[in-house]
Amino acid sequence: MAAATERGFLRDAWDLAWPYWKSEEKWSAIGLLVAIVTLNLITVWINVRFNSWYKDFYDALQEYDWPGFWRQFAIFGGLALAFMVVNVYAAYLERILHIRWRRWLTGQFLRDWLDDHAYYRLQLSQVTPDNPDQRISDDLNRFATISLGLSLGLLSAFVTLISFLSILWTVSGALTIPLGGGKSIDIPGYMVFAALIYAVAGTMLTLWIGRPLIQLNFDQQRYEADFRFSMVRLRENAENVAFYGGEARELDTFQTRFARVVRNWWGIIKRRKRLSWFTYGYDQLATVFPYLVAAPRYFAKTIKLGGLVQIAQAFRQVQESLSFIINSYTEIAEYQAVVQRLAGFRARMDEIAEARAVAQPIKIERTGAGVAVETLDLDLPDGRPLRQDITLAAGPGKPLLITGPSGVGKSTVLRAIAGLWPFGRGHVRVADGHALFLPQRPYLPLGTLADALAYPCAAAELPREQLVEALHAVGLPQLSEQLDEEGNWAQRLSIGEQQRVAFARVFLARPEIVFLDEATSALDEAAEMSLYRLLREAPWRPTIVSIGHHGTLQRFHDTVVDLAHQPVSEAAAS
Repeated sequence: MAAATERGFLRDAWDLAWPYWKSEEKWSAIGLLVAIVTLNLITVWINVRFNSWYKDFYDALQEYDWPGFWRQFAIFGGLALAFMVVNVYAAYLERILHIRWRRWLTGQFLRDWLDDHAYYRLQLSQVTPDNPDQRISDDLNRFATISLGLSLGLLSAFVTLISFLSILWTVSGALTIPLGGGKSIDIPGYMVFAALIYAVAGTMLTLWIGRPLIQLNFDQQRYEADFRFSMVRLRENAENVAFYGGEARELDTFQTRFARVVRNWWGIIKRRKRLSWFTYGYDQLATVFPYLVAAPRYFAKTIKLGGLVQIAQAFRQVQESLSFIINSYTEIAEYQAVVQRLAGFRARMDEIAEARAVAQPIKIERTGAGVAVETLDLDLPDGRPLRQDITLAAGPGKPLLITGPSGVGKSTVLRAIAGLWPFGRGHVRVADGHALFLPQRPYLPLGTLADALAYPCAAAELPREQLVEALHAVGLPQLSEQLDEEGNWAQRLSIGEQQRVAFARVFLARPEIVFLDEATSALDEAAEMSLYRLLREAPWRPTIVSIGHHGTLQRFHDTVVDLAHQPVSEAAAS
């Protein structure tokens, strides 16, 4: 089971990484990777050269060779300078590759998240990946960073192992073990076997001690994101919380979520403490272990001091290469958690894309003019029926009002017409043109007031005169001088002003169909009448479909459909 899990993790990591290396950026990415790998190989060669230097330097010390001593210092200077230059540029190029890879990954995930309303459909799912924003912003960054670090580290460890194994085999010689009775056994290259046994034993113990870190890191990322999201929610709804006096309740929510962060972090630090006890002891013993194993040949005077130091250094390089998992286990555990989160998010978006590719139970046909809904049945996400046999129609000059008590499914009808609600059956015909939906609380993006007014278009796409004219038309002339001001307009404007801004968008976008979901609920009757009159008299004659409770709305519509009189099953009613 563990092996299958590891294979699944590696397959997920490959599926996430591979698309970049065959993308439109593949040649620049491959070029950078080749340069980085080359510099890493040069670093290994310099380390091999350093290993020879240790022997020559300590032999010069043992033999009191004054000229040789200074000659070795000159060699050291050249090697040290080369080591610094190569490592600085290797790190520099690696950071360039990292940010390019992260930029590409982020672009792909953002497009897939927004495509076909996947971000919305994720919220409707019974199994919703937590905090998509955190997975895109933080997990992709960690994925690119750790992928490069581990892959390049593994390559360097492998090349170092191959390079120093031959050195260690050559310089360690054979160990003769007396068996008694004049018999003995020779173990050639015995330091190689000592390094292998030492590293394999350490790796197995590290895996056993550190495995729980994978799930702990997975949970930590989720709890941190949940805590951060709760504070973002307070900032977005600051006025509502202030009116309610809900500070104590919000503090309780923050403390509850942060308690999960702290509780899980305690689990991480306790597990890391156990792992640190072992890894620090392992590293400290590795410092003296080669000297202990090589000491018999040194005291037998078969090797000099320089040879002893060279063996110890070569052993250290081999041991560190074989101990790559031990030294990187905390990072590997974090990497597995990151891959699990990204793979799960990727799988849900793929499922949504596949579901959209097949025939939808609610068929939407874009043709003709206006809107027509025929025998539409709506279900809840859990499969229970919500409303059945809905039939309605609206066209240019023939506005439609949908009414009914709260919870009857009025807004869900609009979602189905827009193609956002996949739960149900039926046929919807919509004019092949631009449609604009005005919710009860309009969305105002961050940026200038002009950006909020022109949304979803960019403010630069519209003449300033049109923006000013739209503000005057909806009764907001005082905002004309603030079009270039940046701010959180969702907090600066009242709900009534926001609803007026939404109507201004209609006159700027000139859509063929306008859907209004309680779009005038915060306005007085005079303002409501003025805006609806402007909409009905608009020169491009849009089709108007409204949802509302106000009895005053009926005078602006030719047809009224009360969903309370539409069939509903007993299961839904209960």
